[in-house]
Amino acid sequence: MNDTTKVDPKLLEILVCPVTKGPLDYDATAQELISKQAGLAYPIRDGIPIMLADEARKLDADGK
Repeated sequence: MNDTTKVDPKLLEILVCPVTKGPLDYDATAQELISKQAGLAYPIRDGIPIMLADEARKLDADGK
C-alpha cells in the first residue's frame, strides 16, 4: 500500500457509511474511511474505498 495514494476529495464528500448512512472521516495515514457511528473502518486500496461492511475493520473502544 502506498501512503501517497490520494482519494478524490469530491468522492469523499459524497460517500457515507453503508451501514448507518452517516458521515465518514478520512484517515490518510491508515488509508481508511472511519465511521464513528458504526464503529467501522473501511479500507482504501489503490485509492479506491472498499465500502463493504464485510471488509471493514471494527474499531476498538477508543475509536482506533
